[in-house]
Amino acid sequence: MPVTAIGAYDAQPLDRQENFHGLQLVYLCWERHLMFCAPFTFPLPPAMPFSDFLEQVVKPSISQHPDAPRVDFAQALWRLNDQPFTPDLEASLIANGIDHKSLLHLDTPGLNGIAGTFN
Repeated sequence: MPVTAIGAYDAQPLDRQENFHGLQLVYLCWERHLMFCAPFTFPLPPAMPFSDFLEQVVKPSISQHPDAPRVDFAQALWRLNDQPFTPDLEASLIANGIDHKSLLHLDTPGLNGIAGTFN
């Protein structure tokens, strides 16, 4: 079946960083905790220290999960854009290499969701 081009596609994506008034989107997935069925999406200032990200964003976001009180962030394993990552808690998100539309994976060893069900 022949295909006919309809011309140039000039649409611009609406999730470009310049559309977020100085903020950037950061995605967070908590491994083995599918009660949160998709990664969280946060509009955050690039200059936010990683420690503030944990205290002000991550902890409140996961607080409704029964495993949340048992998370030991000192033992947490991280991946940034599917690469192993060790955050500098005092450095900003951007200084940690977390930029617009970065995907962070949080792995909390020993915690496997509600009653070990990965939920």
